[in-house]
Amino acid sequence: MGSYRVCMCFTRKFRVTEAEPPEDVKEAFGKYADGGTHMTAEHLRRFLVEAQGESDDAAAAAEDVLQQILQKRHHITKFARHALTLEDFHHYLFSADLNPPIHYRVHQDMEAPLSHYYIFTGHNSYLTGNQLTSDCSDVPVIKALKKGVRVIELDIWPNSTKDDVHVLHGRTVTTPVELIRCLKSIKEHAFSASPYPVIITLEDHLTPDLQAKVAQMLSQVFGKMLFYPESDCLKEFPSPEELKYRVIISTKPPREYLEAQSIKETENIHLKRKDFNEDVWGNEPSSLAADQDDEDTTSDNEITDLNENNEEDSDSEAPEYKRLIAIHAGKPKGGIMEALKVEPDKVRRLSLSEQALEKAAQSHGTHIVRFTQKNILRVYPKGTRFNSSNYKPQVGWLHGAQMVAFNMQGYGRYLWLMQGMFRSNGGCGYVKKPDFLMNIDSNNKVFDPKTKSQVKKTLKVKVYMGDGWHMAFKQTHFDSYSPPDFYTRVGIAGARGDEIMKKTKKKEDNWAPVWGEEFTFPLTVPELALLRIEVHEYDMSEKDDFAGQTCLPVSELKPGIRAVPLFDRKGEKLNSVRLLMRFEIL
Repeated sequence: MGSYRVCMCFTRKFRVTEAEPPEDVKEAFGKYADGGTHMTAEHLRRFLVEAQGESDDAAAAAEDVLQQILQKRHHITKFARHALTLEDFHHYLFSADLNPPIHYRVHQDMEAPLSHYYIFTGHNSYLTGNQLTSDCSDVPVIKALKKGVRVIELDIWPNSTKDDVHVLHGRTVTTPVELIRCLKSIKEHAFSASPYPVIITLEDHLTPDLQAKVAQMLSQVFGKMLFYPESDCLKEFPSPEELKYRVIISTKPPREYLEAQSIKETENIHLKRKDFNEDVWGNEPSSLAADQDDEDTTSDNEITDLNENNEEDSDSEAPEYKRLIAIHAGKPKGGIMEALKVEPDKVRRLSLSEQALEKAAQSHGTHIVRFTQKNILRVYPKGTRFNSSNYKPQVGWLHGAQMVAFNMQGYGRYLWLMQGMFRSNGGCGYVKKPDFLMNIDSNNKVFDPKTKSQVKKTLKVKVYMGDGWHMAFKQTHFDSYSPPDFYTRVGIAGARGDEIMKKTKKKEDNWAPVWGEEFTFPLTVPELALLRIEVHEYDMSEKDDFAGQTCLPVSELKPGIRAVPLFDRKGEKLNSVRLLMRFEIL
């Protein structure tokens, strides 16, 4: 029973009650229990195969699932019971641990070259906050690795006495952290979430003697974990399977220091930029075009914006350092076409800012796709994202970019999309690119991202109900005077023609809302579609309150009735908060 004081005069009392099973759940129970009041393990097995689309192997575990449910709900009498009631069956369906919406295991082919995969990639992985004044630390590196991030970026600079190496964001007032500390933390946590390779991209601002020192650090810390080719350049990237439990270095030879901008000038730009004032939830992904029109000032001469990582060989480079570089950053000396040139006898990495990619995609989309079939393309946030915000990742993914680098310490809807994408393939940090991005037809043509596709599949989603907020939030978190008024937003992020958001009606004064609403989404590129789910609490006088979110890869959705756990703004799982939903792909 919950009490809310109204006008200091009287108290409204509300009871938190558990909603009864939806009609679809009752019908499924009746059908598979053969009209009886109890469901046996064999009944449950039939339900899993026929209604939930589970494999025979998964269904074979029906007896174990039944025992887990009975253990949890009837632990005292479990030895006297061997079947589920309707309430037990509903509890099972509403359990995110027992009945998740996607597969939590690696199931894709992991033996193709690295260029065939999207790779979970961080940007300035050492920063704890904004790009100008926050602390540098190994803590965000550790957090990223524990979440399955596979590409860690470190900017390495000489220390003040020029005899050691620090990690910091150059020409800012970020406080440095020692490189050796970051390297040791990477070694300790590299494979805590995934056995597949960790790639360290080094933004190198060092002299040859300090490069030699870095080479010594890398060799001492990682030892045999370090993968590097016997020849100067790889002709083809190895596979994630071949590189299990290995650490890979990707960098460029040093370039001359750019003249530093003053912090004052930078801060003046900072205050003028609208992304400093972004919504705490982040922009809607579909608002990308307006954002780019306002911000994209890249000129043709700034194909050096291609070249935040524009790489020129240096005769003075330390040979022991160069030997450890497995993924060489590219060496574009001309415009974008030269940068995207596919060389027959070697592979490399090229980096483009989000703006440079947008610009290049306007007229060179197929060249980008062809380049990424063999080589690696890294996309990084534009230089004005001082508050560590992010950008729309689908542009890079649709062009085959493997490393769409994100500020993992950031926030907002774009980061939710990134987290959703890499829930694929068991959360291992490597997701196989769709075949259409890797194919070359008989006329030597590749996929054109500008081509308008026909609808390939249709996703039907039903939102039954939600629960768990009363366990995760204080009674007055959403409203001081009454229980919350929840509604759910459901939609698609992906190819431009697929993007849409819809929402349920709001349910007033209810901690366990029941909606029972169904939505249909036609998909032209289902391989890259993400199902966006957000719950908000309606507030008549102010902005609606955030109550949880998740993003799920449509290609990974398990059909049938599923429990969908929700996460907070940072992507941390909310305790007990979940939705009961049904998925059907036609």
